[in-house]
Amino acid sequence: MTDFSIRAVGDSAVTVEFGTGIDPAVNAKVHALRSLLSEEGVPGITDMIPTFCSLLICYDPGVIRFGEICGKIRRVAEGNLASAAAPSRTFLISVCYGGDYGEDLPYVAEHAGISEREVIRRHSAPDYLIYMLGFLPGFSYLGGMDPVLETPRLSQPRQLIPAGSVGIGGSQTGLYPLDSPGGWRLIGRSPVRPYDPRRKEPILYRAGDKIRFVPIDEREYRKIEAAVKAGSYECPYLEGGKRR
Repeated sequence: MTDFSIRAVGDSAVTVEFGTGIDPAVNAKVHALRSLLSEEGVPGITDMIPTFCSLLICYDPGVIRFGEICGKIRRVAEGNLASAAAPSRTFLISVCYGGDYGEDLPYVAEHAGISEREVIRRHSAPDYLIYMLGFLPGFSYLGGMDPVLETPRLSQPRQLIPAGSVGIGGSQTGLYPLDSPGGWRLIGRSPVRPYDPRRKEPILYRAGDKIRFVPIDEREYRKIEAAVKAGSYECPYLEGGKRR
C-alpha cells in the first residue's frame, strides 16, 4: 500500500502528494503514477505535472468530476507503484569544462580541496535523475551530485548566464537551457540545447529521465555547436542499455 494524499487545487486540478522530502524512491512513485494514468487514458485529464514528491493533475470538470477523478487516482495509486516504474532514458550531454566555458571551476576546486581535474571527474561520473522541470523551459532539477562538490551560490547573481552553461548551486547541479540571470557557480558549458522550439519535441528530456555529463574539448564543442545550429544534431541517449 502506498501512502499518499489527494487535495483539490482550484476547481480543475488535484495534487497527489507522496511526501515532503527529496528522495529518489518517492519521486519514482510520482512518475509511476503519471505513467499508469497515461496508459489508462483517463478521459478528462488535460495535463500532468510532476514535482519532487507530488503530481499535479489538471482535468476538465465538464468531462470528469472531482469525486470521479479522485476515485480513479486512488485505485491506481493504491497498487504497487514500485513495480510500475516509468520508462527512463539517460541523455549524454557533452560539456566543455573550465576556461572561458566554466569560469568558476577553480573556485569549486579550491572550495572542495581537490584539483580541477578531480572536479570534472566527480561531476561527470553520476547519472543524474531529473526530478522535475521548471524555472525555464527545459531547466532540470537534478539529483545525485557528489556531496564533495557542494558549493555556495554567488552572493551577487550574474545578470546573464549563457545558454548551455553547467553550474553548481549548493547541493544541486544543472544545465541552463536559455540565456538567463543566475547565481550558480559555472564549471562548464554544453553546445547541446535542452530547449529548442524548432524541434518536434522542444524540450529534449522529461522528468524521470536521467542526464550523464560527458567531458569534451573545445574542438568537439565547436563541432557539436555547428551541428546544433544547422539543426542536424541529435543528442545521444541510452534506453534499455542500448545507445540510441
